[in-house]
Amino acid sequence: MQTVTARGYLPGDAGYRRLSVALFAAGLATFAMLYSTQALLPELARVFQVSPSQSAFSVSLATLSLGAAILIAGPASEVLGRTKLMRWSVATAAAIAVLCAVAPNWQTFLALRGLQGIAMAGLPAVAMAYLREEVHKDSHARASGLYIAGTAVGGMTGRLVAGGLADLGGWRAAMSGIAVLGVACAVLVARLLPESQNFVRTTGSRQTLRVLKDPALLALYGIAATAMGAFVAVYNATGFRLAAAPYGLGPGLASLVFVVYLLGSAGSAVAGRFADAYGRRAVVPVGCVVAMAGVGLTLARPLPLVIVGLAVMTAGFFAVHGVASGWVAVRAHAGGGGTGQAASFYLFAYYLGSSLFGGLAGTAWTHAAWPGVAAEAGALLLVTYLLALLLKRSAKLGQ
Repeated sequence: MQTVTARGYLPGDAGYRRLSVALFAAGLATFAMLYSTQALLPELARVFQVSPSQSAFSVSLATLSLGAAILIAGPASEVLGRTKLMRWSVATAAAIAVLCAVAPNWQTFLALRGLQGIAMAGLPAVAMAYLREEVHKDSHARASGLYIAGTAVGGMTGRLVAGGLADLGGWRAAMSGIAVLGVACAVLVARLLPESQNFVRTTGSRQTLRVLKDPALLALYGIAATAMGAFVAVYNATGFRLAAAPYGLGPGLASLVFVVYLLGSAGSAVAGRFADAYGRRAVVPVGCVVAMAGVGLTLARPLPLVIVGLAVMTAGFFAVHGVASGWVAVRAHAGGGGTGQAASFYLFAYYLGSSLFGGLAGTAWTHAAWPGVAAEAGALLLVTYLLALLLKRSAKLGQ
């Protein structure tokens, strides 16, 4: 059995391969389950006779509860350890996914989605801190990009599987398919994820206070909230746009648009390599500009241009998030520790932005159709860009 020294795993090591596959599977399962209902929003609104905004709450409630639970899971991992928490997180979320598929009514379904969000918190709260500890410093950004690629593929897979199965057998068939995927990935994570070798338990509130006072970390939290808010707002409203005239697409066909998530996966991996080569400060603003350009393209009416716009926005968003999320752990460690706490606050902001601004997309769609949604997303991405420029001026601690 290979043991890792304090230097950490490098690409080519057996442990690095196991770690990469396990975290890819964990990210895939978690984000497939988290965003599976996004492809079903029109179907859920029809079956349960709720409004578009209420339907979108099936996404927002899960992300909001996940974000709140992360504030507990991150600091807890500093004491309890990383590996066990990640394994249990994926397994418990998969078990709740099974229950979601047989929920008898809307209220029960929402309650289960809230519990599922809490269960999921252990993976995103810990993954980046785990990578920073177990992977060699020269490969941090690359490994982070691979994990984020898994989350991107998960988001795509969840929407594609849910949309396709909904056409065949309704929303229950869709949620059942997602549950099977979650269980399969939970088994992979349990078998492959290497135990922590470089984890050191820490306690105390001093670290928490420090990661809430560092201006660069605060800017990164702001980037998480605004970038994710814009991204989820666009995709929450996309299903309603494609179901309406002039497109009139059903859930299965509409869900095919999420194939563009593959560009998100590629975008995060490529951005990680560029960040290792040229620095994170140079990559994040470029990703913001790419995402804004994509939102602008979605204002076109021809469906091919809309899809191109979504693809460009997705690549830009995942470039920003893939680099920024890894940067948080590196910055916190360089400043004296508290990587778990910093990652928790980043992700709390990330899911708070998803819940708040993603929920507002339903209102924007109802009152101003797609231009209203694009305006919301564009404004949020502009704030993201300004925060990225502020980061270029911050002290160069944890590039």
